Amino acid sequence: MSDAITDRFAKARVAVIGDLMLDVYLDGVIERISPEAPVPVVRARDQRHVPGGAANVAANVLAFGAQVDIVGVIGSDGRDLIDVLAARGYDDQGGLVVDSSRRTIRKQRIMAGQQVVRIDFEDLHPLSAVIEQDLVTRATAAIAKADVVVLSDYGKGVLTDTLLAAVIAHAKALDKPVIVDPKRRNLAGYCGATIITPNRGELVAATGLSCETDHEAQAAISSVQAVCGSAVLLTRSEKGMSYYPMSGEVLHFPARALEVFDVSGAGDTVVAALAVMLACDEPIETAIRFANDAAGVVVGKAGTATVTFDEVIEAKAKAEGHLSIDGALVSRAEAIETCRRWTAQGLTIGFANGCFDLIHPGHISLIHQASGACDRLVVALNTDASVQRLKGSNRPVQNEVARAQVIGSIKGVDLVTLFDEDTPLELITALQPDLLVKGADYTVDTVVGADQVLARDGRVLLADLTPGQSSSRLISRMTAPTADG
Repeated sequence: MSDAITDRFAKARVAVIGDLMLDVYLDGVIERISPEAPVPVVRARDQRHVPGGAANVAANVLAFGAQVDIVGVIGSDGRDLIDVLAARGYDDQGGLVVDSSRRTIRKQRIMAGQQVVRIDFEDLHPLSAVIEQDLVTRATAAIAKADVVVLSDYGKGVLTDTLLAAVIAHAKALDKPVIVDPKRRNLAGYCGATIITPNRGELVAATGLSCETDHEAQAAISSVQAVCGSAVLLTRSEKGMSYYPMSGEVLHFPARALEVFDVSGAGDTVVAALAVMLACDEPIETAIRFANDAAGVVVGKAGTATVTFDEVIEAKAKAEGHLSIDGALVSRAEAIETCRRWTAQGLTIGFANGCFDLIHPGHISLIHQASGACDRLVVALNTDASVQRLKGSNRPVQNEVARAQVIGSIKGVDLVTLFDEDTPLELITALQPDLLVKGADYTVDTVVGADQVLARDGRVLLADLTPGQSSSRLISRMTAPTADG
């Protein structure tokens, strides 16, 4: 895949129809037990809203750079969901039906290092005939504009039998692929869909059959295909994914996650990635490989999240051994490009600089403080020529390559680069970090580049010093004459 794919992504259009939700994360800290009951008291620090359910599928489509039309139900209180979708680039095309008899589905998670409790706000009474028909009208209009249709069924009542039948029939009449992310125990309602994407637990619930081994999974899939007449993409957790066409060879794809942090919404990312690739007329095997790689990225993120094309490609390259930054010395151009990708991924970038001639505990402490305050830490080293101008002709003790190798091996350093100027101002301007880190012997006013970073709503961290630690002092002691001369 290349830049040509991303250009095609921009032209791809996906219709997402299903149960819209708002996921709310209240982050706090537990410091005591309530005097009212034996429960922890969470002191709130921050609260964030993200799209959930079918809205998260749509958000992932947008994150990949494609276009999306959303069809679903919100309550009169749906402004927060509309706002978070708009912030991700969603232009409402009239697919949101307001039902004043119900609330917008909201999942409120209380977090304090880990999830403490989840509170669900939802009304599950059946849709009225008027609302149901309105959804059918808006769904068929969205399908007419789309390249691919996604039915995101969370079992909350939007995808009724009537709506499912109308959507699948209309899509088939227009030769538009239909991908279903199912939650029903009876999968017959999805009959005629192009691809159904259950996870292992959903398949067990729908068939009553074990799905642990390949043989067991095949038996369960066969029972589904006898009813639905659809290809099945089975997500199998640590076993990756398996694709079962209606005829032909089964394809298996090993799991690609480098680190599993949170599986919330991973299925949404899979169907979004699959839909976007199919909307670009990519072969099914290529589309599934991309979806599998995307799933490997999103499970490494906290909470309901999205991924970008660049993140997927970077993770794929890293998994295949083609990308190994992790503290490596890179050119300025590579550093700029890497920081650009990190920024696009929403990661905060920290920046620390210095000669780092002889590494001592003070350096280690500064780096640990810096890496703890950002998502990615760049350490910029003065070149040998720069060190000589600043410190004298007898410095540095170690050349720039050796210094970079040592500093890059310290836990928390994500990238090392060099600057030849007397100050790192030009490099800071190019990299645009969110955080500048210097020792507490500086003041904010004396930190080079502080004004630029603060003007972009970044911040400056003055790291605590380790008493008695200094490279110059160590070198002086090493070169001082001994008592016997």
